[in-house]
Amino acid sequence: MTVFQKTLTCGAVASALAIYTAGAALAFTACQVTDTGGIDDNSFNQTAWKGVEDAKAELGIEARFLESQAETDYEANINSLLGGQCDVIVTVGFLLGDATKAAAESNPEQKFSIVDYAYDPVVPNILGQVYATDEAAFLAGYLAAGMTKSGTLGTFGGINIPPVTIFMDGFVAGANYYNAQKGTSVTVLGWNPETREGLFTNNFESLDDGRAYAQNLYDEGADIVLPVAGPVGLGSAALADELGVDRLKIIGVDADLYLTDPDKKHVYLTSVTKRMDQTVYQVIQQAMDGTFAGGVIVGTLASGGVDLAPLHDFEDAVPAELKAELAAVRAGIIDGSIKVSGQ
Repeated sequence: MTVFQKTLTCGAVASALAIYTAGAALAFTACQVTDTGGIDDNSFNQTAWKGVEDAKAELGIEARFLESQAETDYEANINSLLGGQCDVIVTVGFLLGDATKAAAESNPEQKFSIVDYAYDPVVPNILGQVYATDEAAFLAGYLAAGMTKSGTLGTFGGINIPPVTIFMDGFVAGANYYNAQKGTSVTVLGWNPETREGLFTNNFESLDDGRAYAQNLYDEGADIVLPVAGPVGLGSAALADELGVDRLKIIGVDADLYLTDPDKKHVYLTSVTKRMDQTVYQVIQQAMDGTFAGGVIVGTLASGGVDLAPLHDFEDAVPAELKAELAAVRAGIIDGSIKVSGQ
């Protein structure tokens, strides 16, 4: 991204509004506020921004973003976008929930959407985007249980909040389902779905923490680790690169990290993906065509809103039988015969 994109003011956006080729109407402008991970986090901020960029390329909209350097920036960044220059404001992350709601309630004519948050009761001018990531993480847990050599898997999160722990829930459930089907005893360190306690770095920025937490799990026997902490997980990937994938493999989250972390791509067994780009694009379409309404969009395996990324370099390493089982589990989750929660 250019410096211009990162520093453009609302006044500058107003002077730069484009004209639609068809209809000669003022261009629609979508604005995004990131959490502290930043726009280039190789994770959910970047994936959400891709949805805005796709809309810019395909629908002819204008687009801009503001990055939050700290949680104290959330309210200020949202407020700086108010005033009519943004047709829809997209905030990214559970931690922006309170600031988004406050701005929406004070500005009922402004359309908002938030990634990883849903309001109950519904706020009429906020469209939430949430994801059944436990469905895709269930597949990852089943895959990891079938691939572990040590019989021990590991996971840790950034902060103990629902958009993080839903990955961990699904991962543990998938490994437990594998055990139930196979009579094995693969264990998952780092998260207890019953007590809701586990390992958390309490940030989404520190690569050093990602390395340290993965090292601790590896030292306890884990040979496959799922970090659910945005860019923090890149530190785990660096450790796996040093140790070698025969000793430690990583499962990415949000984006396909084989593609977004190309220097360490060989350490990723797969990734649990959330298609924030798909739902953000959908929100922009609805805001443009007049169908926008408060409520929630849910991304699922069935809708393609969540998924398991390709195996890439591990395609030949995963047995054909395990691939077939994964396909059957996927079908079972979609048709409801396999229950992800409560496994």
